[in-house]
Amino acid sequence: MSKKILIIGAVALGPKVACRLRRLDPNAEITLIDKDELISYGGCGIPYYIGGDIPELKGLYSTIAHQIRDTKFFLKNKRVNVLTQTKALSINRSEKKLLVQYLKNNKQENLEYDKLVIATGATPVRPPLPGADLPNVFVLSNLHHAKNIKKIISNGKVENAVVIGAGAIGIEMAEALTDLWGIKTTLIEMADQVLPTALGRNISKILEKELKNNNVTVLTSEKVLQINGNIKTGVESIQTTSSNIPCNMVILAVGVRPNSELAANAGLALGTNKGIFVNQLMQTTDPDIYAGGDCVEITNLVNGQSTLMPLGSLANRQGRIIATNINGECEHFKGTVGTFCIKVFNMGFAKTGLTVNQAKNSGFDPVYSIVTQSDRAHFYPDSKFMYMKLIADRKTQKILGVEACGQQGDSVKARVDAVAPLLQFNATVSDITTIETGYAPPYASAMDIINNAGNCLDNTIKGSHKPIDVIDFLRKFKNRKIKVLDVRSNIQAAPFVKKYGDIWINIPQNEVLDKLDKIPANEPLYILCGSGPRSYEIQVLLASKGITNTRNIQGGYGMVLAVQGPLI
Repeated sequence: MSKKILIIGAVALGPKVACRLRRLDPNAEITLIDKDELISYGGCGIPYYIGGDIPELKGLYSTIAHQIRDTKFFLKNKRVNVLTQTKALSINRSEKKLLVQYLKNNKQENLEYDKLVIATGATPVRPPLPGADLPNVFVLSNLHHAKNIKKIISNGKVENAVVIGAGAIGIEMAEALTDLWGIKTTLIEMADQVLPTALGRNISKILEKELKNNNVTVLTSEKVLQINGNIKTGVESIQTTSSNIPCNMVILAVGVRPNSELAANAGLALGTNKGIFVNQLMQTTDPDIYAGGDCVEITNLVNGQSTLMPLGSLANRQGRIIATNINGECEHFKGTVGTFCIKVFNMGFAKTGLTVNQAKNSGFDPVYSIVTQSDRAHFYPDSKFMYMKLIADRKTQKILGVEACGQQGDSVKARVDAVAPLLQFNATVSDITTIETGYAPPYASAMDIINNAGNCLDNTIKGSHKPIDVIDFLRKFKNRKIKVLDVRSNIQAAPFVKKYGDIWINIPQNEVLDKLDKIPANEPLYILCGSGPRSYEIQVLLASKGITNTRNIQGGYGMVLAVQGPLI
């Protein structure tokens, strides 16, 4: 007798389970259930549809062969039955039945199952702000939201927009509104930086600068108090702790919560973050019920803690494992290291693992290096600076995280992807210094930025490199009470010497040994070069001569430019 498989949710994980299971078991009775009529779409592509990169909505739910993934497609091509506009109401675990309601006629029916899969996803958080229910206040989680937003924008009814929340969706929406439509957009974040859960302060500052350079107004450490307007005219403005911002549209992008109520009501265990608890087989506390995607909690393989990680990439991997295990095999999903990437106007950003703050909160003693280096061989015509931050535990030298950004996003993603698989195996700084990467001048330097980030961190941990974070340096320099030793050429340094006088000392690298008497020996000295290596070499040289009160500015002037902009 064929197995009866019910799958609740038909966006990402659900279709993956169904299609994989059909290939494994040609005779199984597989039914997908979803309360929407639009299914099996790429939700992460929604901002790019609104921004015009994807011209038609159906592009998000079409195959590479341009077939629409609808109920007919799944029935004819995959031999999977799909019940759309059908809501799952409750699970009767003892009788192995799922009560559903058909939304077209409100009829209810019990469907039997041998195995059940919960792929209910997550719901955007709508904060309890006064005015949050006004017209033209949107969350963004499905194709209907996307269609409505784009319709209003394309009709020319939006001149000013506010995006609340500077996570990935908020940033992507700020770009979409500004880049194609020319809408004056303000991005508001309650934390003191953009992407607060994904990036540390250095790379985050570069992202914020890229937003501002492209006419997005960014307000951090700012709390929204209420949304002003009325039911007839819609949104008129946003009131924050410091200002009133006129706007015609508001996008709420303050996060999502897992849709775990159905599971909880059935007596299935939830995790610490209210996501569905699953083991490495992706089973819930009922071995005949599986769950995956945005509604479940998984293990962070760096700190061992339970986490929510709502990404379509993880959902697809989990879906394959669930189908395999339903078919009687034994595959494991161990967890995540938190790999993430995003395009922001003309730059790409990526990270894996923990930020410095997350590492501290997990009980580690984090130490990090910041490297500025060309993403190709420096002599190759289209090489661009890339910025990388490598984080490790000081005692064990275990790698805890990597963050990177640059103008050529594929290069950025490739470097972070190279490190990500190593984190679950407790890779150390030494492993990164010797990690093997492909080399050809059009793609990388002979000593890749990954290796140099490891070398720099190795030197820091061993004590020969005494760095200062560029943000800390800029904070100190603002008060003009420190001295900088600029080891670049006289031509490069001349404008700085002219502007800053005695606090800016220029001695080119090849002249330092002959001019030691001109270098202050008894006061803090901050050493600067273009990207960091030359200033490190001078720091080592000075230490050998008894001048030890120095700090090397991590990433050099290239990092200063990336974070803040010119000092002259």
